[in-house]
Amino acid sequence: MISKHKMDPLEILIEPLRHSPLLPAAVKRLQTQIADESARRNQFYRDMTPEQKTEFVDGEIILHSPARNRHLEVTMMVAKLLDTFAGIHQLGVVRVEKCLCVFPRNDYEPDIVFFGSAKAEALDASTLKFPVPDLIVEVLSDSTEKNDRGVKFEDYAANGVAEYWIIDAERSTLEQYLLRDEIYYLEQKSSSGTLTSRVITGFQVAIESMFDQQANVAALRSMLAGSE
Repeated sequence: MISKHKMDPLEILIEPLRHSPLLPAAVKRLQTQIADESARRNQFYRDMTPEQKTEFVDGEIILHSPARNRHLEVTMMVAKLLDTFAGIHQLGVVRVEKCLCVFPRNDYEPDIVFFGSAKAEALDASTLKFPVPDLIVEVLSDSTEKNDRGVKFEDYAANGVAEYWIIDAERSTLEQYLLRDEIYYLEQKSSSGTLTSRVITGFQVAIESMFDQQANVAALRSMLAGSE
């Protein structure tokens, strides 16, 4: 059950300092940190290249290592499903891998993102810095799981990413999170059954089609047949 009196997360953070004699010193230190991060972030923008998958998180540059084949396979199957459906129904655009999404403090390159029509209309051929997506999919790896379930989970929710999928390619499992009152709630965690998106209107597929090539092809054929 969701509390009707949920406290603002920002209030929870600052309340202990609000009446403390250390408040001025804390504010000064935070201002210094923010200025430092801003300088590093601008340097990150100058140094980043299309060949690298990099992110700027918590003031640090994260350079990602190459992904395993299963990770790439599942990412491609999920992206094809989303892109095909969104394209048929003209609901928005899907981008994969090196799509730099700019959040207030951090910059991420999620595995898959979806921008609804409103945000998609603002994109053009030269767009390099993308807005906060409407839906994000992260496919877990050993090096990214901590952030996918940690800072990204918190940041995506705080900045209005309405739907977040965490996919475990090795275990063929999907976790679907939906946003309510700036908090993600687990809608389902499953390796089978049906996934229905809240963000992409009408998108409904068998979860198996994200992990099995034959099921993926069958789902794509069904989408295409339904568009005729």
